[in-house]
Amino acid sequence: MTMATTVTNKTRKALSIPLSHGKKLFLSPGKSGEIASNDLETAPVKALVESGAIEVVNARGFAGSGSTSSRGRASEGHSSGGGPRRSGDR
Repeated sequence: MTMATTVTNKTRKALSIPLSHGKKLFLSPGKSGEIASNDLETAPVKALVESGAIEVVNARGFAGSGSTSSRGRASEGHSSGGGPRRSGDR
């Protein structure tokens, strides 16, 4: 069983990270996402980590590239307020 590992985009441009089984992870600048730990062993992901484009943070919140990072949610998208959706003139 593979564990999920969090990666963070450290660049100022969007990244497309190639994963196993022909999948890709698209990360906006400064955003994080989860990949399978076995994907860390692939050449493209290793190259991105070594270049500093992405930072690997394991499940315990330790930074993989030497810098400290706060533990946070893997997804920082919009959350719904639970109320009805407004449309039209207000």
